[in-house]
Amino acid sequence: MDAFYATVEQRDNPDFLGKPVIVGANPRHGRGRGVVSTASYEARKYGIHSAQPISQAYRLCPNGIFLPVRGKRYVHVSRAIMAILREYSPVVETVSLDEAFLDVTGTERLFGHAEEIGKQMKVRIKEQERLTASVGIGPNKLVAKIASDLKKPDGFVVVGREEVRQFLSPLPVSRLWGIGKKTEEKLANLGITTIGELALLSKKTSQDCFGKLGVVLWQYAQGIDDSPVISSREAKSISNELTFQKDVTDIQVLRETLLQLSEKVGYRLRSQNMVGRTVTLKIRWSDFSTYIRHKTYPKSIFMGDTIYAGIFALIENIDIHQPVRLLGVGVTQLSRADEHQMELFGIENGKSQIVDETMDRIKNKFGEKIIGRGLHQSGR
Repeated sequence: MDAFYATVEQRDNPDFLGKPVIVGANPRHGRGRGVVSTASYEARKYGIHSAQPISQAYRLCPNGIFLPVRGKRYVHVSRAIMAILREYSPVVETVSLDEAFLDVTGTERLFGHAEEIGKQMKVRIKEQERLTASVGIGPNKLVAKIASDLKKPDGFVVVGREEVRQFLSPLPVSRLWGIGKKTEEKLANLGITTIGELALLSKKTSQDCFGKLGVVLWQYAQGIDDSPVISSREAKSISNELTFQKDVTDIQVLRETLLQLSEKVGYRLRSQNMVGRTVTLKIRWSDFSTYIRHKTYPKSIFMGDTIYAGIFALIENIDIHQPVRLLGVGVTQLSRADEHQMELFGIENGKSQIVDETMDRIKNKFGEKIIGRGLHQSGR
């Protein structure tokens, strides 16, 4: 969706149409704390953007319309929009209130090709909710996401499988997932500013420069992204989250917290006799933007260290470019453990299983917080 919170406010209040609307903290005449949540496109002409200090936004546009966040209202509108999307595909992955991925594979006979489906959805959202949506269509989530952002507001960009490299090549590297300011600066020092230039690096050179993140960035620069679209409705999950009292930048603290969360999720899985296949990492940054990534195992899992191994692999590929407010760990694609007895001996380690079962007995007797694993110096 385009400037979602702000456009909802403009729709609900016609007097706001065409005027700079800033949704976020109270500016208190330039002395307010907090940040901008969303700015209308009229406000963006003044240099106002999401995550900007609200005091700075007020100085840039003191005559703008500053409004508080109406969370319940935005949730209500979001649900109506997501209901429209689910009419076209059962596989809808909700990323946030105003963003979702759809896998329309197999729906062509009902609604036409992906391009036609995208056009229909835009029209439906405009007619039913009086809001504009930007749609990106591509062979994978990465390309579709970049395409959807490229021509906002009211954008519509289609990228065919054979067009991916040509499409990505001239774009700045900052368009890729995982590239924050620090990584962008390192790339610039290497003379790399576009995705096309990054794609020319060998996989080995990229890994030598950026470690595990370099492999992922190299794949993204080639237009490769194998992450599945996971239906938010169908995928029952077990998850735990922690909001820090103060935002955190220390990677060791983040890893320790993720291990604790992984242990909790594993304990809950075993307590409910459940297993899962996909682990989910959730990071909410200090500006309240949210980053979610998934890793799917070939077989079912249920132990804390296996969950953490997947989470560790995900966070190692992330540029921690700003303080972290919240961390979350989850497991989806759940099923009953007794349906996978033979399979469970594949990925899970026998010694680790004994350790988990021992800790489970202690937790069941003395409480969940009484015992847990610790990290090795490597972070694993």
